Amino acid sequence: MKELAIRAVSGLLYITLIIGAVLLSSNAFYIVFFLFGIICLVEFNKLVNNTYSVTYFIFAALFFVFAFDKTEGFSPYFLLVPTILANLFLIIDLFRAQQQKLSAIKNYLISTTYIIGGFIFVCLLPSYENSFHPMIVFGVFPLIWINDSFAYLVGKNFGKRKLFERISPKKTVEGFLGGLIFSCIASYFIANFTETLTVNLWLVIAVIMSVFGTVGDLIQSKFKRQANVKDSGNIMPGHGGVYDRLDSVIFAAPFIYLFLHIWIYVS
Repeated sequence: MKELAIRAVSGLLYITLIIGAVLLSSNAFYIVFFLFGIICLVEFNKLVNNTYSVTYFIFAALFFVFAFDKTEGFSPYFLLVPTILANLFLIIDLFRAQQQKLSAIKNYLISTTYIIGGFIFVCLLPSYENSFHPMIVFGVFPLIWINDSFAYLVGKNFGKRKLFERISPKKTVEGFLGGLIFSCIASYFIANFTETLTVNLWLVIAVIMSVFGTVGDLIQSKFKRQANVKDSGNIMPGHGGVYDRLDSVIFAAPFIYLFLHIWIYVS
């Protein structure tokens, strides 16, 4: 019971911090996720034994240019393309032998694209139309929380078929489908509550978040298995590290950002 209470309080503080920051201002939101990004980089570098401290300076520089400064001429596409490519590499890497670890240079490249790019595009999502829309955050984050919650509940009670047993033995096909279905249902209410995007657009975002969020969680699970650790960190009692909490959304964010810009282009 005590552990459950600690987990609940820790989770509530985490949610309050995100919601409070986005309600306060765009800069407050960026500052919170800049700090999350630094912590996540520390956790990720420990997992993969990455000793390149320059990754923190690269993160700070890119974050300033793309999130805070938004200098004309530095299009997010300069970062989106390598981030998407890195994520696709990690998806392919899931199907390789579990004992195969990334080389030092690949660790460096992945950390400067997958992690750094992921955090930057989380911050760029509310500004996909060049002006800050905080209600986008109120849609994206609940979708991932709903997906995770119902994937766990459905999987625990009805799960029989393993989704990716070699990487995450507890994940099931039924759990994945449960998270996907309830995320899609939630997208209808999110569209009406946020009054930002249409129901159809939120439905597509729910599918992207559920699918790529699950993949992001599997990718993190592989890194943790290779490092032989349960959690990426212990900064959040009962939840692990920042990377444990944000692995899904930082992996899915670039794909959501790409979808929104494709929609803007074709519409």
